[in-house]
Amino acid sequence: MGRKLRLLDMLKAEKGRWVSGEALSTALCVSRTAVWKHITTLRSEGYEIEASPRRGYRLMGEPDALFPREIRAGLCTRRLGQGIVVYREVLESTNDRAKALAAEGAPEGTLVISESQTSGRGRMGRAWFSPRGEGIYLSMILRPRLSFEEIPKLNLLAAVAAADTLADVLGLEVRIKWPNDLLIGAKKVAGILTEAGMEMDAVDFAVIGLGLNVNTREFPEPLKQTATSLFLCARRKFPRVPLVRNFLERFEKGYLDFLDKGFGPVLEGWKRYGDITGQWVEVRMLDRKCRGRVLGLDADGFLLLRTPGGGTQRVLSGDVILKG
Repeated sequence: MGRKLRLLDMLKAEKGRWVSGEALSTALCVSRTAVWKHITTLRSEGYEIEASPRRGYRLMGEPDALFPREIRAGLCTRRLGQGIVVYREVLESTNDRAKALAAEGAPEGTLVISESQTSGRGRMGRAWFSPRGEGIYLSMILRPRLSFEEIPKLNLLAAVAAADTLADVLGLEVRIKWPNDLLIGAKKVAGILTEAGMEMDAVDFAVIGLGLNVNTREFPEPLKQTATSLFLCARRKFPRVPLVRNFLERFEKGYLDFLDKGFGPVLEGWKRYGDITGQWVEVRMLDRKCRGRVLGLDADGFLLLRTPGGGTQRVLSGDVILKG
């Protein structure tokens, strides 16, 4: 750990109380001038640090930034976030960066996090609005031993973990719109994008991306009609770091349980938040659409429909519209 982070840890340990410059200088084995330079750098990163010639320094506030060191502090996971965490202020797409890292051999548990995205995207290539410092845009690298047909299970697992996180934090009713959208009321607050890299006939890696609208106050047209944020729902700002920790912990627990016990608990979670069994729907896909009554999800997380002609259709992905 560098001296700047050691200094920050010392101020955090005494948050709100003064720590003398001499004590910091002695503990870090640097000059008082070097201490001041580190303080200046921390201030530029958003840390609120007061200075007094006689009393020293005290930490009064921390930035709402998704710094790896802030996420790891108190993070109760075994893999996710404990190794490589790539943090950038701006990326084209966290999923694209994560896929490139995975192809280069990055281990399971690697995270890619950005404060904003210039080409963030959701399912079916749709753009994801990613204003700087207002949302959570992160991607996780996994290396499960799964077939390609099992990948949708990871998508639903991530959606359930995100829904559990929001239900815990907000106390509001959250719904999962199959396969990967999270809704509060009728508006989307989060989305999951799952992509996989193949090696022969098995999955080499999976990248799970989360886009969550946290403190966004206004959306551009036409998103105003379909999107919302935690701020707009609760009329208050939310610190983003605890939300990231909560989601990572819930996802990892569900992921390890899934690898050990199977898909059953994930299906039960989906039923808590998004069971549309028995309802008539229209599913719009890239090149076609179909209608039918929802029979449920199959063992791989695919949507099963009873078509008007009496047949059964298995749907991997698409936009679901309720038809009453």
